[in-house]
Amino acid sequence: MASAHSTEPQPRSWLKPGTWHLRTRLILLAMTLLIAICGAVGVASYASMDAFLTRQLDEQLSQAADRSNDPGRPPSGGFNGRDPLDARGQSVGTLNARILNGQVNSGGFLTSNTTRSALSTEDKQVLLALPTNVQPVDRTLSNGDYRLVAIQTNFGDVLVTGLPLAAKESTLASLVWTFVFVSLGGLLLVGLVGTVLIRRTMKPLEQLSEVATRVSKLPLDAGEVALAVRVPPSNSNPGTEVGSVGHALNLMLDNVANALQARQKSETKVRQFVADASHELRTPLTAIRGYTELMRMTENFTPDGEKSLARVQSQSQRMTALVEDLLLLARLDEGQPLKLSEVDLNQLVVEGVSDEKVMAPGHTWRLELPDEPVVVNGDPSQLRQVLMNLLSNARKHTPPGTTVVTGVGKTAEGAAVVTVTDDGGGIPPEFVDQVFARFARADAARTGRAGGPGASGAEGTSGLGLSIVESIVEAHGGKVTVTSQPGRTQFALQLPLPRGRTQGGAPSE
Repeated sequence: MASAHSTEPQPRSWLKPGTWHLRTRLILLAMTLLIAICGAVGVASYASMDAFLTRQLDEQLSQAADRSNDPGRPPSGGFNGRDPLDARGQSVGTLNARILNGQVNSGGFLTSNTTRSALSTEDKQVLLALPTNVQPVDRTLSNGDYRLVAIQTNFGDVLVTGLPLAAKESTLASLVWTFVFVSLGGLLLVGLVGTVLIRRTMKPLEQLSEVATRVSKLPLDAGEVALAVRVPPSNSNPGTEVGSVGHALNLMLDNVANALQARQKSETKVRQFVADASHELRTPLTAIRGYTELMRMTENFTPDGEKSLARVQSQSQRMTALVEDLLLLARLDEGQPLKLSEVDLNQLVVEGVSDEKVMAPGHTWRLELPDEPVVVNGDPSQLRQVLMNLLSNARKHTPPGTTVVTGVGKTAEGAAVVTVTDDGGGIPPEFVDQVFARFARADAARTGRAGGPGASGAEGTSGLGLSIVESIVEAHGGKVTVTSQPGRTQFALQLPLPRGRTQGGAPSE
């Protein structure tokens, strides 16, 4: 019986695919939200800084335009001997130009050594296209990007003043790069911290998953099961979300454990009843058979009476065989120890097939045996019953003329193999999975395929033979399987070989 605490070593929980994917999705979701927030904050910050710097530059541009305009100059032209770029407070890079009669009369850029840099032809075309007495505009000139304003003076000319945008663009670029580096650092920090926090937060869920996984691997289908696996108290507190799930899981496991105990008690009672009933029925059945034989030897009967007495005797024998089968199953269910000794499967198969030849001479019986003996540790009488049940199953459910091949061999994994193969009509596909169930019968279906006298219709079966085969083989630590299709049905049983006997011939087909 498997213990509730004897589970195989589990990989570290944080490496489980399902948990890893969930954690990754949570981290990606958090980082996506952070990126969206950083992007929104970045755009808002950039727009705010751009508006602030633009207002600041417009104020400086307005002051520069006021300084470049000389209200005392004559309206006929000239700057009354003073260059606007020479006005006090003009910064390096400032542009001034005078437009008169649709032409740039004079203009230039103030360089770092307080001299004038001439305008290019393209610069003049840009200046002539500027609207007057409106808000400042951005234009690209030969010296770079500029913020320009054109003002119509009282003397009929237009004064154009401009300040470079390089300082503003440099500030915005610095802001963008600073924000990018800060955001990347924040994302990295959030990713690391989020991984730690999410791992810590999901650890209780991983423990719940481990408990459910351990329970799923327990053999709960039959036998007495000690369902002692529970969620620890630290993760089964109903006051938290995870604790509520753990508490509910523990309640479910308690309910399952109670159901398993009730099932085990019921099975024990049924097995005890079957064993007791079978044991008690043996005595009256033996008496019926004995008195029947005595009456046949001492009394004279009419033909009908003789026939009826023979019928009573045959049915009592059949009932005795059924009782013996039920008693054997009850003993196997109780796990009674086997009477182990060395059993030569080759000799066992030869004896069993020889007996079947006498009972069914219309079948063709063949042997496929290795040159060396195949010896296992087992209960001789029970293994003989296994073989006889398989052979009689092939005989009862196939018509005369069927070939039955019995083979013995070994596998590379260290197991002895005995196969019983027939070329009859086969087992219905929907019945293959139930063939080892107790009282399971598919006589009609298989008889219909096989046809002819001597099939299962001529010889009743209890439906316990293959169930006994499976129980005996499993009690010996082996397993039995069946494969069937029209024209080929094979039962194969594997039994563990003793140490030192794992080499030899290949298993028979």
